[in-house]
Amino acid sequence: MHTKLKKGLSTRIDTSNWKKFRIGDLFDIETGKDFVYGETNGNEYPVIGHGIENNGIACRTQKLDDYKLYNHKQAISLGHIGNFVAYVQAEDFYLGTRTKALIFKEEHSTESLIFITAIINIQSYKFSYGRVGSDKIPDLTIKLPATKNNLPDWQFMENYIKSLHYKPPTTKNKPGNALPLNPSNWKKFKIKDLFNVELSKGDIKLDEVDKGIIPLVSSGETNNGIVGYIDEGGDGKAEMFPQNRITLDMFGNAFYQNKPFYAVSHGRVNILSPKFDLTQNIGLFISAIINQEQYKYSYGRAVYSSVAENMDIKLPTTKNNLPDWQFMEDYIKSLPYGDRL
Repeated sequence: MHTKLKKGLSTRIDTSNWKKFRIGDLFDIETGKDFVYGETNGNEYPVIGHGIENNGIACRTQKLDDYKLYNHKQAISLGHIGNFVAYVQAEDFYLGTRTKALIFKEEHSTESLIFITAIINIQSYKFSYGRVGSDKIPDLTIKLPATKNNLPDWQFMENYIKSLHYKPPTTKNKPGNALPLNPSNWKKFKIKDLFNVELSKGDIKLDEVDKGIIPLVSSGETNNGIVGYIDEGGDGKAEMFPQNRITLDMFGNAFYQNKPFYAVSHGRVNILSPKFDLTQNIGLFISAIINQEQYKYSYGRAVYSSVAENMDIKLPTTKNNLPDWQFMEDYIKSLPYGDRL
């Protein structure tokens, strides 16, 4: 008997009859090879890293003879360090350093792949690599809808995803048409030469203010650093920052903020206010570059304001050795979905 969908309420599922299944029984598991990001040319295929942004994509590359190309319709990419996060990819991909691929043992629909990826991520708090070694992944279990024969109910998974009311975003930009990057010719700039760096004055606590529509930014790797939405008046003490800023927290997570926002001071969120004409696309580009430096910072070397000000970032430059703002703008526009920003 199939798990039932309530008519008109496709997002509500009765999970009481779901069964546990070993990941190793559903997927073959393969590990990526060491990959030196930024030292390949081309934009034809994504290389998946262990980050939790940009669908795990660390860079793009040309066809590589020494690396296995994974079929995106039958494989999930999985980070191999830090958070246990799975991604469905929109195109065939390579695995980079500290990553894994979960490959269906039998052919199933893309919708089933999407369903299982969501289930893995919902239960990911149980599977962090601090608690579960990579060699234990085959024995991890996830709960899935099951048939009366106690097999995964693939048809239900497919039907459920198809029942969701959404309109997939479209883009006219093809992956292979993105502008090429050549970081070897880029120049270093200190953040303080491009931005004024400041901290929030005041310390808003989410559970002590009224809910509203203004983002509250704290330290964190997901959701643009936003931990909630609060009333425009805040707590009456902290200042609201204008849109078109970059936030950089103590762990090196950088996000472009396209709306006015509050920030919590106990999260040591640095506010980067531009000294130049910052656009959304340039903000997204620079945020991505700052995030590439994140590996240098941890609890032992937090990104306090003095550290942020003196942080070096490499950027494309003009022939006059100035930041090439136009290239950054055009590069973001050239990426898939860059035409939808």
